[in-house]
Amino acid sequence: MIYWAPFLHFYQPPIQFPRVLKRICNESYRPLVKMFLKHKKAKVTINICGVLTELLDSHGAEDIINDIGKLALSGQLEFVDSGKYHPIFPLIPQREIQRQLKLNHKANKAFFGKVYKPKGVFPPEMGYSEDTAKVIKALGYKWILLAGIACSDAWPFDFIPEISFNGSSILVFYRDDILSNKISFQNLDSASFIKELAKLAENKEDSYIITAMDAETFGHHIQNWEEIFLAEVYKTISKIKDMHQHSSVKQRRNLVQTHKNIFFGLKEIPQIEVVTISELLYKFSKKKAIAPKPSSWSTTKEDICKGDYYPLWKGVGNRIHDLQWEHINICFSLTEQALSLQDNKEANRFGLIARGLLDRAIHSCQFWWANKNRGTWDINLINKGLLLQEEVVLNACKAISISALDKAAKKNFYSKVAACREVAVKIRDLLLEEGQTVSIVE
Repeated sequence: MIYWAPFLHFYQPPIQFPRVLKRICNESYRPLVKMFLKHKKAKVTINICGVLTELLDSHGAEDIINDIGKLALSGQLEFVDSGKYHPIFPLIPQREIQRQLKLNHKANKAFFGKVYKPKGVFPPEMGYSEDTAKVIKALGYKWILLAGIACSDAWPFDFIPEISFNGSSILVFYRDDILSNKISFQNLDSASFIKELAKLAENKEDSYIITAMDAETFGHHIQNWEEIFLAEVYKTISKIKDMHQHSSVKQRRNLVQTHKNIFFGLKEIPQIEVVTISELLYKFSKKKAIAPKPSSWSTTKEDICKGDYYPLWKGVGNRIHDLQWEHINICFSLTEQALSLQDNKEANRFGLIARGLLDRAIHSCQFWWANKNRGTWDINLINKGLLLQEEVVLNACKAISISALDKAAKKNFYSKVAACREVAVKIRDLLLEEGQTVSIVE
């Protein structure tokens, strides 16, 4: 038996243009959830970042939230948690990882209610570090989903790796990077994918495979891909399952003839079952494993060899990334100070505003679009992230300025504001350099 656990990642940034969100809803999210509702035997594991759930609610897309809830209630869909505003966990302090997970859980629980019961975590962009795993474990989650590139041990076809740290441990699931990327870039069709599963089934008695990609792959990035690929895969697997349970020899021959492009050359038609990721916990044993490598699902072997573990968000030699993180680290410092002020209500109010803005200001997209040499470059989305950070500074500084701190202390914190201004100017100067192209995302 081969078990296939498909995973989809639903996310849009807090700075997303409303017109873009509307188009993605119509091209991807609505057709995708309707496809799952239509195919009752189809299963999937998803994360939906809390910021997207709130955007859907505030932009007239409550139907998508309701349909996802129906799928969860029927048992077709499993939720996992993530960071509400999609920051790269290994690049932020542990307290911020914990905060993002809690904010995400609270937001989604408010919309999905009792059916929102995540057992695992999808760290945004599958960004992994040991500190990330420690926080996830401390919050009581059972497992974490990572990119295959992170695997340091034997590939887990028929067991679930368990990694240990500081006397504690957590289970790890790895996605099949090769197959996942082939699906994401339309490099194989549904028949070819079934054939890949069939090959795995021939090699082992029981094994599993996890594919993971952005939900927007289906319909938005690739038109009608939810029907052309996903629906066809689910239908074929359903036919195979029915055949093994009920069909006569003649019906089996007919199925082989109909799908000879898949089953030609195989000794027998394999048994394939679609499951949620947590269902694998009850089908495979745990095994102690070597800790994963620091990485993301966009990290290559070459990146790891260079120690460039998160190249699209804090790339080695990327001057804009360096400045962005310098700016954000000052934001962390100013906000922490602003929140410590309890001497008057107004100072406290501005401190809380800074804190709420900072949650949004660490979203990953502003860094992803700052990779001119890797082909993702958009000065407006970089600037929108910077504007959010500047609002954090404004409110944190206001809280400090109206507090009861002495003049010397206030002057010290104002110097950090001046440093922020200088860093922001450097970032915008780099955005205006000649020879850099601009690609507006719509």
